[in-house]
Amino acid sequence: MDPKDLRIGDAEREQTMEALREHFAQGRLDHQELDERLDRTLAARTARDLAEITADLPGAPAVHPGPPAPGTTGMPGMDDWKAAMHAHHQRMEHVHDAHRQARRAYRDMRRGGRRHHGPPPFVPILGVFLVLGAIFGGWGILKVLFVLWIVGMVVGLIHRKSHRR
Repeated sequence: MDPKDLRIGDAEREQTMEALREHFAQGRLDHQELDERLDRTLAARTARDLAEITADLPGAPAVHPGPPAPGTTGMPGMDDWKAAMHAHHQRMEHVHDAHRQARRAYRDMRRGGRRHHGPPPFVPILGVFLVLGAIFGGWGILKVLFVLWIVGMVVGLIHRKSHRR
């Protein structure tokens, strides 16, 4: 009988799952592939089944797990899980940064490469007319210009809010 056809126990399955999690943490496997291989590992009955699961990955898992390294939890798979989650968190931050940069580039492209800050150009012009109206025209024209200025500010604010999304 071939030694690879011998039945395996939970220790061998756990060791293979730890190796798979390490490959995930190093970026060799994506999340979906990790889940699929972990399911296959749990269903494996022989050493040959486990060897097929990790055949395309570098390195061969040891036959028996050794003692936990200093500074680790000693719980099977816990340290690998933490490392995998840390690597996943870093990748997600990178994806969010890339998404943010893409949104900025798209916004700049729609604006023709220019960035616009501040009120629309007619609002300061209305402000100048407001001051001139107060100096030369009296209070009647001042009220009209003041209302136009407020309306311009509100329209500019609404315009900026609607184009921000």
